[in-house]
Amino acid sequence: MNIRLTLNYMGTAYHGWQRQQNAATIQATLEDAFAALTGHHSAFIGCGRTDAGVHARGYVANTRAETSIPMEKLPLALNAKLPRDISVYRAEQVSEDFHAVFSCVGKEYTYTIQNGRVRNPFLNDRAMFIPAELDRAAMAQCAAEFVGTHDFAAVRSLGSNVKTTVRTVFDCEVGGTEELITVRIKASGFLYNMARAMAGTLVYAGLHKLQPGDITEILKSGDRRLAGPTLEPGGLCMTGVWYEE
Repeated sequence: MNIRLTLNYMGTAYHGWQRQQNAATIQATLEDAFAALTGHHSAFIGCGRTDAGVHARGYVANTRAETSIPMEKLPLALNAKLPRDISVYRAEQVSEDFHAVFSCVGKEYTYTIQNGRVRNPFLNDRAMFIPAELDRAAMAQCAAEFVGTHDFAAVRSLGSNVKTTVRTVFDCEVGGTEELITVRIKASGFLYNMARAMAGTLVYAGLHKLQPGDITEILKSGDRRLAGPTLEPGGLCMTGVWYEE
């Protein structure tokens, strides 16, 4: 059967989703827990390769395996084998053609910034601390320039092979509370470090290092050096995944 799991995880202690030699990853931890529960190893396909230190809410993975455990009881059984920073909250049998990656039509990432004079230790590894005051209105104005179908080569890091760097951003919104600024990006797909580089570019806009109109020109140039920095991973969380159904 084709089993689809939905899970949440804090990525601080892990080197991303994908299994690696001599490094703790979400995929390896999930597969080991499933093997300990069922007695046989099953390879899980994850909806995206979250980087080291990046978190996820509503992450989707699927595997083809046989188990006598009812789907409604599988999350609790798996969670008994998983560490506290990974939690499965839904399991379901899906059609054989469902694929966590290829069936996906959109993802959402949210980057969180603590913007204030004093660092909040309760936000460590959950938000990036930036003490300099950020102009949220300027950030929001520049964020709108990311929306649409563009070549996003200027806001990606090298390190992965892709056929094209063209993606569609459906929404890029700056919000949050008095203490926190959130950059929420919903897109057809993301390039390597694209969300963190987009957030870093909007930080530059908030510091008035970039002006309205600059984002459009940066994307046209394809030059990574013209955009803002790639922000630290702890502030990033995958917050949504959408499928064809």
